[in-house]
Amino acid sequence: MSIIAWILIGLFAGAIAKALMPGKDPGGCLLTMVIGIVGGLLGGWLGKVIFGVDSIDGFFSLSTWIAAIVGSVIILLLYRLVSGQRAR
Repeated sequence: MSIIAWILIGLFAGAIAKALMPGKDPGGCLLTMVIGIVGGLLGGWLGKVIFGVDSIDGFFSLSTWIAAIVGSVIILLLYRLVSGQRAR
């Protein structure tokens, strides 16, 4: 997939992850995109390692979106744990 497709998936996956995990998060649209992009990569890697499937099939593939959203939720959770400890 192209860089533009990853940015679009990252934007939407990061926004969906923030909607699924309510709470106050520092950062705006750029951080949401970064969380989504990293989450998409993590989700794709985890899908391949754990389940042995190629979860990054294409932009309109459901498995790509599920992997990106699950990965984004994981990255957002880790981000909250790290930033929460730093703020204390």
